[in-house]
Amino acid sequence: MGIFSSINTAATGLSANRLRLNVIADNMANVNTTRTTEGGAFRRSRVIMRPVAEGPFWRSPFLPESLDNGIGRGVRVVEVQKDRTTEPRFIFDPTHPDAILTGPREGYVEMPNVDIVTEMVDMISATRSYEANAAIIEGSKAMFMRALDIGMR
Repeated sequence: MGIFSSINTAATGLSANRLRLNVIADNMANVNTTRTTEGGAFRRSRVIMRPVAEGPFWRSPFLPESLDNGIGRGVRVVEVQKDRTTEPRFIFDPTHPDAILTGPREGYVEMPNVDIVTEMVDMISATRSYEANAAIIEGSKAMFMRALDIGMR
């Protein structure tokens, strides 16, 4: 394992969680958006992450392949997808410009499927993950500095 692998791993977590926080903020900003360019109410977005795949970038040139256990390469964002499984809320407001005009839901307005409580829980989780990755980078930096101090004596 290379000397900077812990920093590289934590850096992938930082960037993935930064994107996750941006998506959560977008969801919360659109909690009352009833009309989008795609048509219909806003749909909640979510970030899909996976472990970093094999590749020459993450492989240390100094470590024999037999000793490389593949652990600790980080995460990557696969996609940001719309949540189509959660049903939207319907609020009765026949005076709203986006109210349904005909059918069994006449007078109801389709609201986004964004739940503020769920978004806040996700935001706390993403913030804690971001803080943990930042602490790993700070700890690694402190260890490297201490090793340099020991080497200079």
